Amino acid sequence: MKEIIEKSNELIEEKPVQKSKKSEKNEMVIEDLPGVGAATADKLKEVGYTDLMSIAVASPSELMEAAGIGDNVVKRIIQVARKNLDIGFETGEELLKKRDLVKRVSTGSENFNTLLGGGLETGSITECYGAYGSGKTALAHQLVCSAQSNEFGNEDGAVVVWIDTEGTLRPERVKQIAELNGLDVDKTLKNIRAVRAFNSDHQMLLAEKVEDLIKKEGLNVRLVIVDSLMSHFRSEFIGRGTLSDRQQKLNKHMHVLLKLAQNHNIAVYITNQVMSKPDTFFGDPTVAIGGNIVAHASTTRVYLRRGKKGSRVAKLVDSPCLPDGECMFFVTDEGLRDE
Repeated sequence: MKEIIEKSNELIEEKPVQKSKKSEKNEMVIEDLPGVGAATADKLKEVGYTDLMSIAVASPSELMEAAGIGDNVVKRIIQVARKNLDIGFETGEELLKKRDLVKRVSTGSENFNTLLGGGLETGSITECYGAYGSGKTALAHQLVCSAQSNEFGNEDGAVVVWIDTEGTLRPERVKQIAELNGLDVDKTLKNIRAVRAFNSDHQMLLAEKVEDLIKKEGLNVRLVIVDSLMSHFRSEFIGRGTLSDRQQKLNKHMHVLLKLAQNHNIAVYITNQVMSKPDTFFGDPTVAIGGNIVAHASTTRVYLRRGKKGSRVAKLVDSPCLPDGECMFFVTDEGLRDE
């Protein structure tokens, strides 16, 4: 009788262990998906499909192109990934706590910072558009130096990725701003990862490769600058007949930048060119190019223009939480200032 009781106690003690093993088995990884071996899993991870969520929300054509597998297998993979995915709805309280992780990059101007709620926000895209000489690139140089503050980066500063489509990056300007603001010039320049994009496809590829700097090289990337967004798209796609193809490519590019910002809590700053609407008879005819694709993908939109006596005017056009407004700032040797 004593032996029976002892055996029954052993069975009771073993049950929790068996349950935990079962729960561990239920945690599916990419290699567990049907038709996905080690080689296919490596291909998917190389192009950014590192978990079930990324696969579940992907389109079949994207996975077919990335992994080189058939249509039926791809549909089965996505179906199984969605079935085993924990969607993870969050409460408003949890989302509010996540907002505490948001950092802001200073523009150098207190007026401009106030307009933006403290500066450029991480986890989102900020677009500044305006005519030449309105201060778009000047702001970009200022942001490189602002990203070196301990509040935004860490003790080594933040790494800034600059995708240059127009040859506008000037390291000597970054050096000047850093010196006049008491920053470590060598550290500031070393934290820049700049690359020149020669066409729209190259530009899109560079945006996708930023994730490699974070995951493979372990860099503390906190700011990505694209100056300017539409330069290559505007020159390569000419006429209304190419508009659809251009917008499709542009849409994909913007979503890569937005995904990068949200997944890694990065501030993405893009500059944009403008055009004049001929059918505008009253008010300012200046509008940003790129259409609704750029407008909807950008979290915050700012229109820059020249003001009086060498000043610049920033107008907040769109924001999910901030009221419309304007402010004035100046481009000085020290960077952007109020006067």
